[in-house]
Amino acid sequence: MGYNFLCKQIGLASLTAPMVFVSGRFFINIPDFIRSFMRFNEINLSESLQKAIATLGFEEMTPIQVQAIPPGLEGRDLIGCAQTGTGKTVAFLLPALERLLQDSTTKTKNPRLIVLAPTRELVIQVTEQARKLAERTPLRVVPIYGGARLSQQTDKLRRGADVVVATPGRLLDHVQRKNITFKDVQILVLDEADRMLDMGFLPDIRQIISGMPRQRQTMLFSATMPAPVLALTHQFQQDPLKIEIGAAHPPEAIRQALYPVPKHLKTELLTALLEQMEVNSMLVFTATKQEADIVTRQLRQAKIAVACIHGDFQQRERIAALEGFRSGRYQVLLATNIAARGLDVEGISHVINYDVPEHPEDYVHRIGRTARAEADGDAITLVTPDDEALIHRIEHALGYKIERKILPDFDYNVPTPSWAKPSAKALMREATQSLSLADRWRSMSGGRR
Repeated sequence: MGYNFLCKQIGLASLTAPMVFVSGRFFINIPDFIRSFMRFNEINLSESLQKAIATLGFEEMTPIQVQAIPPGLEGRDLIGCAQTGTGKTVAFLLPALERLLQDSTTKTKNPRLIVLAPTRELVIQVTEQARKLAERTPLRVVPIYGGARLSQQTDKLRRGADVVVATPGRLLDHVQRKNITFKDVQILVLDEADRMLDMGFLPDIRQIISGMPRQRQTMLFSATMPAPVLALTHQFQQDPLKIEIGAAHPPEAIRQALYPVPKHLKTELLTALLEQMEVNSMLVFTATKQEADIVTRQLRQAKIAVACIHGDFQQRERIAALEGFRSGRYQVLLATNIAARGLDVEGISHVINYDVPEHPEDYVHRIGRTARAEADGDAITLVTPDDEALIHRIEHALGYKIERKILPDFDYNVPTPSWAKPSAKALMREATQSLSLADRWRSMSGGRR
């Protein structure tokens, strides 16, 4: 088992693995003292990978890495759940790359490791991490995603690729053009697996996997893994080891708060928060592309350095916005959910949910963009009376109430403009509910005005 492998690595072979068998799967729980003192140089890795780890400054392993890397090195199928920003990418890349390096008998130009990810941004970030780890090895890493030229990707694939990191749709484009074959795939990774399976990627994934050898290692990693999605993994894995560390809960270092506000004052409240708080960098999530564009224009009118990314932007524009945000050129980055998964920017001090996410899992992923790598951060959600049901679902999933706050000196009594007034249909629906709009507002704000 992976636990026994880990114990042998650090001289604890006499311990008994504390495992619980639930619904046909093992849940592994390694003692805290092992989690706290496991270091990368204590695992038998190739010299090239150890040097890459040292260059990157990695020393102590995170809990998900402690639990996932040893069984991953053994070739076990894994389901890894951990909080966002806890090192899941290294947890699957390191054992996968090591296994490829140890296999000196396979000589092929075809990929042996496939990593599937839901967004272009995540593909790019995983590719960057893989290339840094494999820098001193002969392994070739190729990213495949929409928005880039097919011809350039085709040339790279035909020259040979050991590792392919891809979005499912673009990967299938290359399959249909016979630019790639999966006959030599040894390892498959589904990154952000819950979103991959839960948001429409399942048919594409099935088609991709149908062309792979049945005898392979399959690893799924994500910050959340709801039960319905977990059930689907039976189709893709064999006797998987499920490792769960604080899944579906944001890091404790994040200071969460709800700010009740009338819908027509959301942008004004956002601007006021920027003025009153010490903001290093702020990531703001909206529900739609149109709203992201509108809020971006309004913040620019307020002389705030802001960039925006969503699906309508070209890849070069999205990369430029992300790089400007990373460098500090932009204080604020507006985004739809495309950036919620895998966005890796150090030093984000504030995450703002301009719109409340529909699913608790998305809330966890969004606010996980701050307080990364054991830093602290603030996660603020702007809440209108119509958002109460969504907030209730989020708090139920978290298991606790999120603190409600009112921004001092902000004028909440600005009259509602005509464009923001509810329609007759909305008024009729409101009349059928037990609480009036005023009552609901007072209940959300704790009776404060």
